[in-house]
Formats: sequence, C-alpha cells, structure tokens
Amino acid sequence: MSESISVMESIRHCTAAFTGHRKYGGEADDELRLVVQDLYNRGITRFLCGMSWGFDLAAGRCVAEFKQEHPYVELVAVEPFEGFRELFSGDAARLYDEVLAAADYRVVVCDNERGAYMLRNDYLVDNATLVVAWYNNIPRGGTAYTVRRARKCHVEVVNLYPDPQLDLEF
Repeated sequence: MSESISVMESIRHCTAAFTGHRKYGGEADDELRLVVQDLYNRGITRFLCGMSWGFDLAAGRCVAEFKQEHPYVELVAVEPFEGFRELFSGDAARLYDEVLAAADYRVVVCDNERGAYMLRNDYLVDNATLVVAWYNNIPRGGTAYTVRRARKCHVEVVNLYPDPQLDLEF
C-alpha cells in the first residue's frame, strides 16, 4: 500500500491542473504559455485539462503545442462524464478534438452527468501540486469551487485573471 501511495505522490509532485471560466476569450494566452514554460522549468511535466469550454481547452491547446518541443510532457484529458464531447459544436468541438488527440491519457470521472463536474474538479485538485486558474472572484460555479478546494487542501493556485485585487485566500 505505501508503495502505491509514494508512486501517486511522485506523480502528483510533477503535475499541474487547469481551472477557469467558460467565458475565457484568450486574454491570457501569452501569459499561459509563459506559465507552462515556467512550470516545466520547475519540474512539472504532467498537465491535467478539465476539457470544458473556455480556459480549460485554451490551456489544453497550450500544453499540446508545448508538447511538440518537449516530448516528456504529458497531457491528461479529464472528462467529467462519458459523452461530454457531445455537448460541443463548431469551433469548440474542433478544439476539444484537437486537445483530446494530443492527450497522452484520457480520464472519464463518472458514468453519468450527475455530480460529475464537482467530481472532475475534485480529481484535478487531488492529483495536482498546483492549479493554474482563470478566476474572476465570483463566488459561485465550478472555478470558484475548484480554487476554494485547492486552497483548503494547501494546493498552490496561480491565478492568471488580470485583477491584482483578487484574494485567493478563503
């Protein structure tokens, strides 16, 4: 048992996750690339993408591009439930497919939609040493939940939202 725990901890130690709002429009794409490079320089080689619209998929695409020059980087697509992809259309569906194709691993957290988003967010926090967020301090929703849970679990949060007044301590 302790051997598997140490293996899990060693994987978590080199893992970062992404969480952010669905209305993200690329505002921090340049900074996101710099953060991914910085995390890689710090030893982070595995990135968990929650696969939702907006910031999640932008972060997934960023890691997919980064992987092209850094073959030891792993991208993990963490889907909340089987069939989640069916909710996407147009450009979002193409981006989803692109990120999924670039992923080294696919994790489906639930068999159905009931409670799946919260469980997906728990998975992201529980399996990462750091969370990169696009969080605007609105206290409701999945991003707020994930950031609060990360802080409560003593997981470092790097917020790319451009408001220095935000307080990530809960």
